[in-house]
Amino acid sequence: MTDATGQQPAEQVVLVTDDGTPVGVADKIAVHTTDTALHLAFSCHVYNDRGEVLVTRRALEKLTWPGVWTNSFCGHPAPGEPMETAIARRALRELGLTLDKVEVVLPEFRYRAIDASGIVENEICPVYCAVAASPVDPSPDEVSEFEWLAPNALRAAVTAAPFAFSPWLVLQLQQWDGTVPVADAVA
Repeated sequence: MTDATGQQPAEQVVLVTDDGTPVGVADKIAVHTTDTALHLAFSCHVYNDRGEVLVTRRALEKLTWPGVWTNSFCGHPAPGEPMETAIARRALRELGLTLDKVEVVLPEFRYRAIDASGIVENEICPVYCAVAASPVDPSPDEVSEFEWLAPNALRAAVTAAPFAFSPWLVLQLQQWDGTVPVADAVA
């Protein structure tokens, strides 16, 4: 989508207070700094019909945590955009993937983490699960690799080598018992 000048408009994030109340918007690139304002995001874990979870390796061109393995995908809702719409938009953009049965598993998840470059993530970031409704076709500027893993294999890998994974994935797996509300849609 382009604006009236033919340029891509800057992606915006919703700034929030400690209790999650929206208080403004800011350009995504301007807000992700060494002093990142608290803002709204989401994280999504996608399952296939065999009950495996999709993990992705962030592209090396990513501003934060390049080359790190993480959950299926993350993103930010645009101002006024319903969370489910934002999740569907990012799944398609990052993974060429359509989703089914999107459900929240950690509605109160939030984290703050500092990348090796000094950039801070500071997000209220509800965590969702979904079922893949199409094949994965990742965008190379977002994802360099992906794997479908048994959930217990992912948990074991994160426990053995947490440094190889995004800090938000490590924290999510510490706070989430692994119950998948979309389990009736998978094996």
